[in-house]
Amino acid sequence: MLAFLTIIPMGGKEDFVLTTAKSMYLFPVIGAFIGFLAGVYFICCNFILQSLQSFINGFVALPTVASFFVNFVSAAMTVAFLLVITGLQHFDGLIDLGNALGRRSEQDRKMAAHAWSVYYSGAVFALVVEFVAVFGLFLLVPFFTSVFVVFAVIISIEVAAKLSMVTLVWIGRSTHKGLGSVFLRMAKRRLNFVAYVISVLCVFGLFCLVAGPFFGFLCVCLVFSSVPVAYVMERVAVRVFGGVSGDVIGATNEVARAVVLVLFVGVFLLVL
Repeated sequence: MLAFLTIIPMGGKEDFVLTTAKSMYLFPVIGAFIGFLAGVYFICCNFILQSLQSFINGFVALPTVASFFVNFVSAAMTVAFLLVITGLQHFDGLIDLGNALGRRSEQDRKMAAHAWSVYYSGAVFALVVEFVAVFGLFLLVPFFTSVFVVFAVIISIEVAAKLSMVTLVWIGRSTHKGLGSVFLRMAKRRLNFVAYVISVLCVFGLFCLVAGPFFGFLCVCLVFSSVPVAYVMERVAVRVFGGVSGDVIGATNEVARAVVLVLFVGVFLLVL
């Protein structure tokens, strides 16, 4: 699964795609691991940039806006890290889905999605989704004096993104033979329910450690908001392509991450 979902060289066998499809219920575990790496990356970026800001302040007084700049750059670099470590494959699905939007016929939409070109609609759609994720993470940072809470949120949003993919594959039907159809054929198992249990255990346990049981329960609810995202994406896929494709599965990962991040910000605005 690491070989399939990331660029980490794992030396997998040729049948690793089939193995990944059969074991899709474990996607939230991989999401937690990816989120852990991204969280460490965020902490390092934030520490380095804040240290640089303090060093410069020792010579020249920087304006207050410099702190916002540090947070925004840290958020942008973290989202960029998530895109790179996943080999841009989910981002590519986001672009392909955007390419298809606005086309009149289903055949034209499929051709646009499979084209090597990046159309205006695809570029705008992908950039808007990723900007929402960056902006959500940027707004989240000032809420907490402890960077470890933001670290826990980054892990949680990746768990949510993978849970959304599991849900989409579970409920969707394939449009054509391809990589997506392998998952849609082999991952429709009752064992997928384990993905929801894993997500609860990961997120609740993590937030109990860094913020307490109340935030643990609250954040589990926020992570499960990725499930309706999967249902919406399934409806979009049927409307655009006539069913779920590999591109839509990848795009769902990115959309779910952005949506859940925004919901984290909204709920914390009300609670804190």
